[in-house]
Amino acid sequence: MLFGRRHTSPAESANYLVVGLGNIGPEYALTRHNMGFMILDSWAQESGIVFSPGRYGSTASMMYKGRRIYLLKPSTYMNLSGNAVRYWQRKLKIPVANLIVICDDINLPFGTMRLRKGGSSGGHNGLEHIELCLGTKEYARIRLGIGKEFEQGGQIDYVLGRLSDQELEQIPPLAAKILQGVREYCTVGADFAMNTLNIRPGKANI
Repeated sequence: MLFGRRHTSPAESANYLVVGLGNIGPEYALTRHNMGFMILDSWAQESGIVFSPGRYGSTASMMYKGRRIYLLKPSTYMNLSGNAVRYWQRKLKIPVANLIVICDDINLPFGTMRLRKGGSSGGHNGLEHIELCLGTKEYARIRLGIGKEFEQGGQIDYVLGRLSDQELEQIPPLAAKILQGVREYCTVGADFAMNTLNIRPGKANI
C-alpha cells in the first residue's frame, strides 16, 4: 500500500499502453532482443490473461486501481515497431504520456533496469522507429540490460542469441519488479516509479 501525498500521474486518462519489443517467430522466442516480449509474457502468465492477435500485434489488458493497462507485442519485427505502436496508441486513444515501451539494452549489465520519461533511442532500432512514427522522443521507456559480452563485430549474433538457462530463471522476478514500477507509473507518477526501477541488481530484492 502506498502512503503520503499522491503524485500527479503522467496524464489524466486512466488508460495506459505498455509495449514490449521483440521479434515474432519461434527462432527469436528466447533471445536477448526479445526481452520486452518475455516480460509481457511473464505478466500474462502470472495474471491469467491471454494475448489476442490483431492488426500489427497481439494485445491483452489488465486492470489496476481503476486504470486499464493495455499490453502490446508488435508483430512488425523490431525495426518497424513504430507502426504497431502508432496504430494501437491512436486506436485506443492513449496519450503519449501514458505510453511505456520495454526493450533490451546492451549498454546495461544484465538485469539492470532504467526508466526514462523520454530521450535518445541509444541506437536501439525499435525505439528509433517508434520515435519516427510518433514524431516525438517524449515517451517513457524501460530499458532492461542484457550485458555486452561480445567481441567487436559480434553485436548482432549476441542480441539475437539465446539467453542462458541461468538468465532465463531471472526473467520472472525481473518481470515482477517491472510490473511494480509500471503500476506505480500509472498511479503515482514516473518519478516514483523511477525510484523503484532505477537500481542495479543486488541493491534491492528483485
